[in-house]
Amino acid sequence: MKISLVLCLLACCSVGSLAADTITGVARNQTLGLPAAGDEVILLRLDQGMQEVARTKTDPQGTFAFNVHSPDKLHLVRLVHQGVNYDQRASAGDALSVDVFDAASKIQGVTGSIEIIRIGTNGNFLHVSDMVEIRNNSAPPLTQAGKHTFDVYLPAHAKIDSVLAAGSDKVAVMITAVPVPGEPEHYIVNFPLRPGATKFSFNYDLPYRGRAIFHPRSIVSLQQLAVMIPPTMKFTSRSSAFDVLATGNNSYQVEAANQVQAGEGPGFEISGLGILPALQSPAPSQSKSRAVPLPPPALSAPTASAMRAQAAARRRPVLRQSAGGRR
Repeated sequence: MKISLVLCLLACCSVGSLAADTITGVARNQTLGLPAAGDEVILLRLDQGMQEVARTKTDPQGTFAFNVHSPDKLHLVRLVHQGVNYDQRASAGDALSVDVFDAASKIQGVTGSIEIIRIGTNGNFLHVSDMVEIRNNSAPPLTQAGKHTFDVYLPAHAKIDSVLAAGSDKVAVMITAVPVPGEPEHYIVNFPLRPGATKFSFNYDLPYRGRAIFHPRSIVSLQQLAVMIPPTMKFTSRSSAFDVLATGNNSYQVEAANQVQAGEGPGFEISGLGILPALQSPAPSQSKSRAVPLPPPALSAPTASAMRAQAAARRRPVLRQSAGGRR
């Protein structure tokens, strides 16, 4: 009896140890409502510059498993379906559930949510972070993928510093905005628009001599367009669309316009000097192929729902001055 008990305990410990050194998961194709069978699954170590450490395929039931040789390290599981990556951070012992979707170059149901333009001065330049949230509400759910998934319009003299993108997996990656020939303000990006929210952050510098005029332009309608500047800078606009929003934070001020249609949005002018506090998130890697665990780019700024609530609670007129011309 004692020998049997000892053997049972040893077996339990062995199984527990094995589970602690594995990452398992199941993938489901939510477009078809079926297991995602035969998809490639890659295990990457995040502490070694996204180094691949193992690779397998999902079985007919959509399941997969990895033996983890460095259980104390953080990993990323990447499932590739129809050329689109679906990433989840994972540690040894985790059991994952990964949703994937069929891909198409153009889908219905892509809408805009919020755009937040953060502006501050840096010497003789304006530093701008233009953060946009796009929502994919396609039915059945599909991922929009291809060489041209999203368009953005930036000032003609913008010098791009970096571009970040994050899907619903909340893993931000460095991407490239490609200029459209003959259209100095127009750029396109190649980043899949998976079902749910996708966030982009376009960070750039502009030559600045104390005054700058902006004419925002969007290819999608937005629930809200917000402009964040330091309290020492001045915002003016001839448009009545903007309202001052109470933020409860004296380190910045916010002006916002609700229900902005696609195309040219309400213009505004910025003047004066001031530095915005940095977003509270880790700095991304400069490697375009390396994913970095970051909060979604827009989450450190007021959310759309919070801004709308603030606008309803506190609306007052804004000084409107001439702000003619294009940015």
